[in-house]
Parts: sequence; structure tokens; C-alpha cells
Amino acid sequence: MSTDAMTRPTYGNWRRPRRPGLGPLGLLGTVVAFGGLLVALLASLVSLSAAIVVLVPVGLFLAPLALRTVDGRNVYQVLAIRVGWARRKSSGSHTYLSGPLSKRPGGRYQPPGLLARTRMHEGRDAYNRPFGVLHHPGRGLYTVVLACEPDGGSLVDPSQVDIWVASWGDWLARLSHEPGLRGAQVIVETAPDTGTRLAAEVLPRISPDAPAAARAVMEEVVERYPSASSEMHTYIALTYGPTGGPKRGTDDIVTDLSMRLPGLLSGLVAAGGGSAYPLAADRLAEIVRVAYDPAIAPDVLSARAEHATTGVEWADAGPAAAVETVTSYKHDSGVSRTWMLTLAPRGTVRSSVLRGLLEPAPGTRRKRVSLIYRPIDPATSARIVESDRRTAHFMAGSKRGLVQARASSEMQAAEQTAAEEAAGAGLVEFSLMVTVTVDDEEQLQDAGITVRNLQASSRILMRPADRMQAAAFTCTLPVGLLPWEHTLVPYQIREAL
Repeated sequence: MSTDAMTRPTYGNWRRPRRPGLGPLGLLGTVVAFGGLLVALLASLVSLSAAIVVLVPVGLFLAPLALRTVDGRNVYQVLAIRVGWARRKSSGSHTYLSGPLSKRPGGRYQPPGLLARTRMHEGRDAYNRPFGVLHHPGRGLYTVVLACEPDGGSLVDPSQVDIWVASWGDWLARLSHEPGLRGAQVIVETAPDTGTRLAAEVLPRISPDAPAAARAVMEEVVERYPSASSEMHTYIALTYGPTGGPKRGTDDIVTDLSMRLPGLLSGLVAAGGGSAYPLAADRLAEIVRVAYDPAIAPDVLSARAEHATTGVEWADAGPAAAVETVTSYKHDSGVSRTWMLTLAPRGTVRSSVLRGLLEPAPGTRRKRVSLIYRPIDPATSARIVESDRRTAHFMAGSKRGLVQARASSEMQAAEQTAAEEAAGAGLVEFSLMVTVTVDDEEQLQDAGITVRNLQASSRILMRPADRMQAAAFTCTLPVGLLPWEHTLVPYQIREAL
């Protein structure tokens, strides 16, 4: 057993993207610093006071850039979040009302916030299965959502788990070759079992002539089993954008996606995804509807078990009322809080490092773990790994003593990344978000303790998405919202900061 533990592979070598520029200043701060020094030198030819007049505002501008929080944000970014929250609160946009008694036209329950302008379309794949396509008209993005039932790692040979991990890595690498793909999202949702499906499966099968003792046993199983069980769902959302060619209509894009689905689904099956299939439009509307109003989950399951569909449309998938606060998001029958990843696991980890985080959490109504990926095209990947390789060599050669040991480790990691990228591996940026939904605000403190314990077992660091809980809640839904695509400042400029 110890030999097997020693030979099992480990994973890691993820690194934060390096910011261009000097230290914590970033590219913009470095340009301002050198520009300010140059102007100050020229001004010093006139007088010393003129040089001081130039250096003082430059220093005042650079000081907030140099001060950063634990998760890497500078003072300007922290202030921007606070100012944005103050503006939303003063304008009343932190509250949302819909339905017949609201001022919204049509009296329907349109999803709020980032989903307010989305539209749902539906197509059929090569196997004539219906699938929904979400259109984000503001950004020209289209999202298709897949569902799968992973086999799990229990009672599975370690060699098979390693094959699944390798196949999943290969599937992620293939995403960088998908034309127009902007990002991918994997959502694992867990909730206590309502018992509806078990009752619908067992009770109708009990014979009227069965012995009373047998009937009592089966009825007790149906009543007590859900209290100790849970349900788990896995979704994969793929978001596509314009490819730069001639502008195409929605029908053409839906047809294009229908031809890509079989290949994407086969890759998920090979990676241990089990039974994989695309989600229809009504099924996707149900998922969003239950996320906003978790109390209706048993009714939705009962209606689907009895009629095979609930008839919920996308225009009615939102909440009747929602209120965003600094630390939470209140929506219909639930209160949610979202955490965001700040630091990936240090060092190397096993393939089961996130198992505790993905498993059901006691005392919560629903929990969603969202892994967000941004595949990088091969040309950009090669440029990034070569730049990191040169930087690591420079740091290893310019340091001494104990610092040199860490720099040497960085150099080995950079060399390994460059070798794997040259062999065909893909480069992917990723992040993680966790949303926990409870019944009332008093349970949020216990939910926070649960999340802290889970992230400790997974060796990650997370922080609450305070003052942006509504947007963070929406980003954990299986609707393909990519945070970097919905910011006022493009992410290319944000990275330079």
C-alpha cells in the first residue's frame, strides 16, 4: 500500500500570471514611474522646485499601485469596488422586483442583473436531441450547456483515475483549438435529496396485495432515506464569441454548435463524465429557477416526474424579489453568499484534492462550486511560457543563498511547463467560485465556517465576494457568464494594472 501511495502521480505547477512591469507597480505604474523620472530630470535643468512639483503627483499616483492586498488587488481596485457598490445602492439597483405587480413590461420573472438581456434559443444536435443556447446580445456571446453524471472515484482503480485525469487535461487542451471559444465553466451543484424521485420510483411499484410488513418497510425507506442522502449535478457551460469572419445570424450559430456537440460530449465521456448530454432550454430554465427559489425544488421534480416537463420558460426563470447586501444576496426563499479563489493549492496535490469541497455540505440548502477556465490559444501559450522561462532563468542567476533555492525551483517549474507546452499540452487560466445558499441570514455564519473548513482541507484560499454578491451568484450558475467578459475595463487593461 505504501508503494502504491509513493508511485501515484501528483499534480500542480500552476502559477499566477506574471504582471509586466517593476514589482507590484504593473505595466501602467512602470510607464508612469519612468515617464515621471524623465520629466523630473528635464525639469531639474530648470530648477529643483520644478522637479519636486513633478515628482510629488507621480509619487501620490504610484503609492496606491504599490500597496496590494493579500489576493493581489491594489488600492485603486478596492476603491473601484466600493464606489461601484455605493452607486448601485444610491440608485436602488441593488434591489430587484419582477412579476405582475412590478413595473416590468409583460409581468414576467425575467432573470436579473447580468442575465437581464439574455435570450434563449433552442436547436437539435446530430442525434436529434434538443439543446438550449443562451444569447448574450451585449457581448455577442452564445452559451451551450452540457450535463454529465461522473462515475466518481470510489471503488475505482487508481490507474483508471489517472487515465480520467489525463483525458480531462486533454479535453481542456482541445478547447484552445475550438474556434471562437471564449471560456468554459464546470459547475458541481449539491443539495439535500428531497425524496421526490425515490417516492415516484418506489411507491407506484408496491403491489396492492403485498404483505403489510413489506409495505411498511418500503414506505419507511422512502420516508427516511432522503434525510441521509443528497443529490449532485454536474454541468459544463461553453461560451463562444465572434470569430472575426463575416457576421452570422443566430440560426447559423446554433447550427454550428449542433455540429460541435458530438465531439465535445465524447471527450467528456472519455474523461470519466459518465452519461453526457446537452441540456434543453426548459431544463436550463428550471435549474436557474430553482437556484433563485430553492424551496420549489420538490415541486419541480414532481412536475417533471409526472409530466416529463415543467413548462418553465427562460422569461420566468428569475426571482420575484432579490436584494443585494454587502455580504449576501437575498432571493425569494434563500440567502446566498459567494466566495472567490485567491490562491491555488501550494505545491503538489493528489487528484482528490477538491473532493471535500465538491461533496455536499451539511446545513446548507444548496451549494455550487464553479471552476472557470479561459483557454489560451497555442501561439499565445508559447509566448507566455517562453517569457516565464526567461524570467525564471534571470531570477535564478541573479539571486544568492536561500532565495536562490526558491528561484531554482521556479526555474525547474518553468522548464517543465515549456517542455509540456512544446509537446502539445494546452495552457489554461482558471479560477474557482463557491456559492452557498441557506434558508435565512442567521445560518450564513455557520455556512462561512463550513466553507473555511472545506477550503482548508482543499489547500486553497478564498475570500468573500463582498459588495458584488449578486454578480458573483450569477457567475456560479450554469449559464456561461465569464467575469472578464462583463467588466467595464477590458481584462487586457486590468492585467496591465
